Amino acid sequence: MSADNENRKPMISVVIPVYRSATILPKTLERLDAFFAQHEYPHEIIFVNDGSPDDSWRVLRELKANRDDVIAIDLMRNYGQHSAMMCGLQESRGDYVITMDDDLQNPPEEIEHLVNKAEEGDDVVFGRFHQKMHGFVRRIGSRIVNWLNVKLFKKPATLTLTNFRIIRREAVDAACEFRTTYPYLPGILLMTGKTFANVDVEHHARAQGKSNYTGVVIARLIWRIIFNYSAFPLRLLCGIGLVTALASFLVGVYFVFRKLSGDTQVPGWTSLIVLLSFYQGLTLVVLAALGEYVVRLVNDVSGPRAYRVRQKI
Repeated sequence: MSADNENRKPMISVVIPVYRSATILPKTLERLDAFFAQHEYPHEIIFVNDGSPDDSWRVLRELKANRDDVIAIDLMRNYGQHSAMMCGLQESRGDYVITMDDDLQNPPEEIEHLVNKAEEGDDVVFGRFHQKMHGFVRRIGSRIVNWLNVKLFKKPATLTLTNFRIIRREAVDAACEFRTTYPYLPGILLMTGKTFANVDVEHHARAQGKSNYTGVVIARLIWRIIFNYSAFPLRLLCGIGLVTALASFLVGVYFVFRKLSGDTQVPGWTSLIVLLSFYQGLTLVVLAALGEYVVRLVNDVSGPRAYRVRQKI
């Protein structure tokens, strides 16, 4: 390797999904500019407007004006943060790609810690916050998602996952080859990457407005993880079915024994209706779970893409 290549600073791509952040975006870009002016990394900043209902796209168009280092992408509608991030990854060209939130909870000044740690050779480095400034609902949701990451994606118990991370080019390319209508980026990185690490970074309170991570959004994310990346619901229903079958067998043996012993009293309607209702309800639950898998499988094979771009500047 030549001395020039050894001394060359890596190119950094910063991917930022945008949603309801029109008032924060100018400050976010200002602080990113200050960071890159100080550290002189070749870079590009990719904003992906995820169908934001406010003036975010208008603001992005103004911020992009006469700048070659800024790319602004407007999606057709709101597809979700992970789909927007996948869009940004596929657009990126950097040796490293950094993903971060648009609300300045991930201070741009902390990027240097991510880069330094990534240059040690890990595929993905996640920022580990000294103190999280999230609300109660998001903290509870994060614990549930973390448990799922451990169980479904074999995440090391000591590894902390956050949206503030840096990904090597090879890991980015591998993640972009993953085809799904319902992307979950941390899980995809855990499945396609090999080595992972944490580095301590600061985490600030949201500069303005309220968090977009409501209980409904977190519930949808959990639903996406469970049904797109695991067979847990089917296995759970299989277990329930086995227990139910065993209970039914024991009940059948009991009534056969009563018949053979001469106790032929006519059973009441209550037990009959209860059993029928229970089994019919169980059947509907199983069919609903199977239907959910079938719908998602059909969407992945022939359905809509994870996102569609309306405009790119």
